[in-house]
Amino acid sequence: MLYSYLLQGEEPLAGQTLQINNLDRTMVDVLVNVKYLNGEQVTLMLKPDQTQEVLPGKTEPWSVVKTYTVLGIEHIIFGIDHLLFVLALIIITKGLRKIIKTVTAFTLAHSITLSLAVLGVVNFPGPPVEAVIALSIVFLAVEILKKAQGKESLTSQKPWLVAFSFGLLHGFGFAGALAEVGLPQSEIPLALAFFNVGVELGQIAFVLVVSLALGLLAIRRNWPIYWKKIPAYAIGSVAAFWLIERIAGFWN
Repeated sequence: MLYSYLLQGEEPLAGQTLQINNLDRTMVDVLVNVKYLNGEQVTLMLKPDQTQEVLPGKTEPWSVVKTYTVLGIEHIIFGIDHLLFVLALIIITKGLRKIIKTVTAFTLAHSITLSLAVLGVVNFPGPPVEAVIALSIVFLAVEILKKAQGKESLTSQKPWLVAFSFGLLHGFGFAGALAEVGLPQSEIPLALAFFNVGVELGQIAFVLVVSLALGLLAIRRNWPIYWKKIPAYAIGSVAAFWLIERIAGFWN
């Protein structure tokens, strides 16, 4: 949700303390973009455990790096559909090195379309993009079933290619989320770059945790085939629900 305010006063804003009352009673992070009359801009983030901040005179590069890296990490951690897509890729792909390569291909792809969308080069409407993202997860769920049945597929053979292809689409979803918080106009390339860095860091952390869990489960080698199908049905059911819900939202 985006709000804009025009503040007038006898004293300059720089050096003043900005505080949001009752923010500590929520679970919401607030990204604040301030534009001074002299054209300088400042970006900062307020959180439930940090409800106030002193306004600096201009945006410092380190502040942009820190703020947008954190935003990228938070977006991937709370972006359940993106994580479910990555989870499906991990289940299909064998070997940690190959998994990292596949997830990095996903990151590279969505970084390309995210950048193009934010810079206004290309753009797609949000609802259809979100629906097709859900469809991409359904596709991977079917691929997991094929793997459980011992069938080879393009995804199991070249997961990086599938990750890159669908990653181009997921980038438009990231762009929609980033558009809601905005970018500091004086530091757009820096903010964009470190938002992507944050997303990649979040994904790598998720990959390591899931890979460790799957490694522990793999200690027992002779899992019945119906157990191997459970992740596919769980992931596919959630994604199919999202797909129906998002298509139905076209007419709301």
